[in-house]
Amino acid sequence: MSRKARLRSELLAARHLLTREDVENAAVVLSRGALDLPELSGARTVAAYVSVGSEPGTRVLLDALRARGVRVLLPVLLADNDLDWAPYEGAGRLVRAGRGLLEPDGGRLGPEAVLEADAVLLPGLAADGRGMRLGRGGGSYDRVLARLAAAGAHPALVVLLYDDEVVAQVPEEPHDHPVDVVVTPASVRRTVPSRALLRVWAGGGSGGFLLV
Repeated sequence: MSRKARLRSELLAARHLLTREDVENAAVVLSRGALDLPELSGARTVAAYVSVGSEPGTRVLLDALRARGVRVLLPVLLADNDLDWAPYEGAGRLVRAGRGLLEPDGGRLGPEAVLEADAVLLPGLAADGRGMRLGRGGGSYDRVLARLAAAGAHPALVVLLYDDEVVAQVPEEPHDHPVDVVVTPASVRRTVPSRALLRVWAGGGSGGFLLV
């Protein structure tokens, strides 16, 4: 078993121990932390996802962003594991899809729609002090990040995690991209310098995370 596979297994096992109350309480706190981010407060379009099971909850955040007037895009999983996108029009317009996912029932906008996002909320299982993210291994978001890079697009990359999912080191591969901000119930950690935040204010620094 690879280091990534072993770490994924350990983290998923820990998530399965969480109660529904644990997940719901964390979702409220995570939403508050994310909504206060400069990277999201000025965003007009946010590409996000609907959390399922014991994932750090996004549903409170999706509704709060929509209430702000933010255009929220949600992924639609394609047969080849790439992602199409569709607008979020409320929880009542979500339908069950493959792999236990929830997707919008509205018209699709195409995989390139993510290029319009000012911020992208990425699912993850862990992140480290360099901002390297551990995903589930399906490769869908690797394609999204590669598409953004190829187009020269630099939205803020944000991941929501539980506190114990910020780890010493995530095994890294050449195609991996660091995130700009990691939000946990206890803190907000951003890479220094955060590419996204530098578009909001001028600053500097090097290495690791800045806790805000």
